[in-house]
Parts: sequence; structure tokens; C-alpha cells
Amino acid sequence: MGKEAAFTMKLEVELRSDFIAEAEALHRPASQVGRQLMREFVERQRMKREHSAFVERKVVRARTSMQAGQGFGNDEVEAEFADRRARVSNQA
Repeated sequence: MGKEAAFTMKLEVELRSDFIAEAEALHRPASQVGRQLMREFVERQRMKREHSAFVERKVVRARTSMQAGQGFGNDEVEAEFADRRARVSNQA
């Protein structure tokens, strides 16, 4: 991947010194470490966004299901899982 853009930022002198020292301790250029940090940040943000969209789709489907009378109420779910817990306890 070619490097075609420059990125300039202002930061504290101590942070810059510490960052460069840590990169040197890894025998890697600070720019390489910075690029890797940026890639990881971008990937984390994408994953968060995708997860939020996934949860939103599930919520919409659940609400639609409940409005159509296809879901289960809290009391029904609690009773079902109380029954399951009792069966598992009896097997032990």
C-alpha cells in the first residue's frame, strides 16, 4: 500500500518522546507504529458500528414481532426458564 498522504498532529512533548522511545524499543519506526494504531482504531470503530446496527435490527424485529402478537411476555419467558432450571437441577 503506497503512502500518499501526510498526517500532522500536535501533542505533548513528553508523549511524543515516550512514543518514539517505545517504538524504538520495538525496533520499529514510530510512523509504522502510528499507522498500526490507526488501523486498529478504524477496525474497532467499524466493529462497534456493525454491532450497533446488528442490535438495532434485532430490536426492530423483536418490536415488530411483539406488535404482531408473535412474541412471548416476560411472565411466559420467566416460567419457561424456571421450568428448564428445575429440569437441569433434577438431572444433577
